[in-house]
Amino acid sequence: MDQQMKDKLFRYFNKKDIFCSRNGIELVDIADGYARVKMTISEGHYNSISTVHGGAIFALADLAFAAASNSHGTVAVGIHTDMSFVKAATGGVLFAEAKEMSINPKIATYSVTVTDEAGDNVALFHGMVYRKRDILQLED
Repeated sequence: MDQQMKDKLFRYFNKKDIFCSRNGIELVDIADGYARVKMTISEGHYNSISTVHGGAIFALADLAFAAASNSHGTVAVGIHTDMSFVKAATGGVLFAEAKEMSINPKIATYSVTVTDEAGDNVALFHGMVYRKRDILQLED
């Protein structure tokens, strides 16, 4: 992937995904079939037992999944996901790294690992997308 395409994808995901931008989730790296995102934990990310809400962790993993699956320039929409939470997160910065596991013209699968600042696994996410025929509409 060339730098111009990377720049377009950064703008697309960091500006057009309003939910993620309002929740402090940011794309930090992207390549073909790969993405890394981060979320700095703030007061609004906590649940009733003072750990990071599972929905916030899922949203972090979901942006990595979306960016990696759309990185080829073809619109990809999620058709199945599952997530296992393996360690409670309590603060700092969380990262999600998505890697493409398989791809064909219609279906692709991804594995996403969510880690904390120490590199410990917080959650494991797997997702499958349907790859539409539509081209991703990126702004120049």
